[in-house]
Amino acid sequence: MRKTSVLRKRESFNMAYAGDISPTQAWEMLVGEKARTVLVDVRTRPEWGFVGIPLLQQDMRAPVLEEWSFYPDMSLNTAFVPHVIQRLEDEGLGKDTNLLFLCRSGVRSAAAAHALTSEGYSNCYNIIGGFEGDPDGEGHRGTVSGWKVEGLPWRQ
Repeated sequence: MRKTSVLRKRESFNMAYAGDISPTQAWEMLVGEKARTVLVDVRTRPEWGFVGIPLLQQDMRAPVLEEWSFYPDMSLNTAFVPHVIQRLEDEGLGKDTNLLFLCRSGVRSAAAAHALTSEGYSNCYNIIGGFEGDPDGEGHRGTVSGWKVEGLPWRQ
């Protein structure tokens, strides 16, 4: 994926990661750069179980499911960074791997992208809109933006 397709760049918004990309851009990177791209879903176990998870093609790398914070108190998972790094190392992936971070709406995933960038991973992207997206006028998610709304594959 070319840096120009990133919706916002670190330089222009003073971000501490490579940039924000849409769910569709993330999918294109997963399809086009399979060997060096990993989806990291940072939501909680209840979110994975009750809301669903992205469904990747068989020839793509399996997503890393690692909670950024724990439900119900949303306390920070202090083992997040070492667990993700270990998973990448186990798969022989280096610090130039494309890491695509996904949460419900794009907030926790931005923090996770920042955390891995701080560890020297240079291609960390936050998937804006997340899995469910922003709430609509009635406070419901899954109707305005996000992975599901963009029609990308998922399962529950």
